[in-house]
Amino acid sequence: MDLNGKNILITGISGFVGSRMARRLIDGGANVFGLLRRRADGKTPHNLMRLDLGKEVQLVEGDLESISSIGCAITASDPDIIFHLAAQSFVPRSFVDPNETMLCNCWGTSNLLEAVRVKDADPIVVFAGSSEEYGLVLSSEEQYRKAVEKYGSVFPAPEHLPEVPIAETNPLRPMSPYAVSKVYGDFLMRNYWYSYGVKTLISRAFNHEGAGRGDMFVTSVATNQVMKLKFGEADTITIGNVNAFRDWSHVDDVIEGYLLLAERGKYGDVYNQGSMRTNSVMSYLLMSLEEAGYQVSKIETFKGEKTITEPNEPDNSPIFGLDFEKTKVDGKMLRGELEFASEDGGVIAYAGVKKIKIIFNPERFRPAEVPILLSDTKKIEALGFKKEHTVRDIIKDQLDHYLAEKERKGSY
Repeated sequence: MDLNGKNILITGISGFVGSRMARRLIDGGANVFGLLRRRADGKTPHNLMRLDLGKEVQLVEGDLESISSIGCAITASDPDIIFHLAAQSFVPRSFVDPNETMLCNCWGTSNLLEAVRVKDADPIVVFAGSSEEYGLVLSSEEQYRKAVEKYGSVFPAPEHLPEVPIAETNPLRPMSPYAVSKVYGDFLMRNYWYSYGVKTLISRAFNHEGAGRGDMFVTSVATNQVMKLKFGEADTITIGNVNAFRDWSHVDDVIEGYLLLAERGKYGDVYNQGSMRTNSVMSYLLMSLEEAGYQVSKIETFKGEKTITEPNEPDNSPIFGLDFEKTKVDGKMLRGELEFASEDGGVIAYAGVKKIKIIFNPERFRPAEVPILLSDTKKIEALGFKKEHTVRDIIKDQLDHYLAEKERKGSY
């Protein structure tokens, strides 16, 4: 996409993705405006300062819960494209305060679209939906049986099993208030195209990570603890549900996908963004240990009932008809040969003479869990999308970020 001279408004510009997108757009010659809520301390947000964006973006004071302030932002920016990234995006927090999530994500999205319509503006609006909209994705008959046993019913019932990889036509079974709020925005975006001709595009991006990801997200929880272990600041690692599988992409790949959708996407349509691979939280943690220099030769549960040698060894067997980067642990878990329970307490990872204790914290398990996410990205690939990064690229960036932050704070 030729960005030179284009006016682009980003909601959520101070966030993890918004700030990196702003950097990418400015480097491409765009005029970047950011909707930013007033801060009590008056300071420039950390992410904008970290990427040296303080003087290069034009910040417009506003709040998604105020339609008049959004209208003022549209007037000030006269946008060719709006990237609507702002959201309360931390899934566990949405369980604690669902109303906060709904106000920001539902009402805020409605206000943005209504401001575009009322002002008779004509931007392309790219909406950051989420793979969490798919929610309870069923990968086997056994998993379906357990879901029915746990929840009493599954709606819509699966038409076929497995339901992975996940295409845009998969059933939506959101499993958190956050996911429900994204389903609302997804449908509303399409309705505004059908009803009012607002040029909307919906991205259902799967998990995207990289340097600067918030400390509360599981990939940062893993990599930050690994680096604290490395520097002698901790002697154990604590983690939640290690059985969850996620389709992790590098944030820069997802940003390129957003730009591609703005350039070539079909208005009112939905596009998955992901990597067409899936890895467990356990595997992400073990790969992080390996990238930090710990060659893990074996893991076993505290009682020694479950043991896996060379857990990071590549598993090249096809799963769900796909070949993708995964470990021995991933392969065993995906084939139903291995599952870790909170009752296991945790595992010991053996790395040379070092024994690393990884503790399972039941409080970090969600009330309703999404077991597996694995994208089918053929639709966006038909527009020309290609992923450029591996899972290990993401991990390396996060570990390097930890070192950079440690040096910046003068504690290195």
